[in-house]
Amino acid sequence: MKFAITSKGDQKSNTLMHKMRSYLIDFQLEYDEEQPDIVISVGGDGTLLYAFHRYRSRLDKTAFVGVHTGHLGFYADWTPDEIEKLVIAIAKTPYQIIEYPLLEVIVRFSNGGREKKYLALNESTVKSVEGTLVMDVEIKGQHFETFRGDGLCVSTPSGSTAYNKALGGAILHPSINAIQLAEMASINNRVFRTVGSPLILPSHHTCMLKSVKQVDFIVTVDHLQILHKEVKSIQFRVADERVRFARFRPFPFWKRVHDSFISEG
Repeated sequence: MKFAITSKGDQKSNTLMHKMRSYLIDFQLEYDEEQPDIVISVGGDGTLLYAFHRYRSRLDKTAFVGVHTGHLGFYADWTPDEIEKLVIAIAKTPYQIIEYPLLEVIVRFSNGGREKKYLALNESTVKSVEGTLVMDVEIKGQHFETFRGDGLCVSTPSGSTAYNKALGGAILHPSINAIQLAEMASINNRVFRTVGSPLILPSHHTCMLKSVKQVDFIVTVDHLQILHKEVKSIQFRVADERVRFARFRPFPFWKRVHDSFISEG
């Protein structure tokens, strides 16, 4: 088996990374940063997001596992004092593959019909370069509303506990093949109206944002922030690709939600 390790970059994470690398090589596993079968992320959920984007071209071949060196994450569930147990599990135990839905983002430009495709593990947001965002929202090709406000956020089920939750969105179990659209400070008065509630769209529905007046937008894809000029439309849907996680033990989603947001421990 080939493996790679990504680190948050702090001293604690780097120390664990080097220790795990040495242990796994001792078990006759091959270290390969280009074509790994499994990628171990040491740090937190942000570190795993970086690893996901680094290996996005190998999603059908590479599985991820996370070690958290800070707070418990939704993707990183192993602790530093469990790394010997994790190393033995990777080297000796057949692991279960769990797949989560991803978000496909396609930005289409008005000049020359160009387009740019992205994949998000957590979410994508759209904001105006300056001032209020004004965009027509289409669902399944039909006009739904004209949004005016600070911005829009489209999240995956596994990303529904992140920025989406802060916006008042619902928490979706990652087994649900869907995406969620949440508003950022929409303008609602006697003249302008939005639905005012998050929308959960199934995998066969597409959400399209079309510019009304502005043509330049700031689009985020997870931790990446990109300025796009001369934008014609931005399309969101459940991606055909899926992210794969290596599971060596139960990792109940609702327990993670409880431990992250409710538990005082």
